[in-house]
Amino acid sequence: MREFIGVFSALFDVQTTLVAKFYGIIYVLEEAQKLRLINVWLECDSVLVCVAFTTNTNVHWMLRNR
Repeated sequence: MREFIGVFSALFDVQTTLVAKFYGIIYVLEEAQKLRLINVWLECDSVLVCVAFTTNTNVHWMLRNR
């Protein structure tokens, strides 16, 4: 049986939904690292975002610097 631990929520001052999705994932991963979580289940409905995180593709510099 799985246990629900929590939810992250944040306001991002961005112009597009794609950038907001990237920031959301980056934020969650940074918070998970701070909490020293080993197993994180992350879901995203954007294929482009999923591909960017699973392959070595070109990511915009603004997101890469984050």
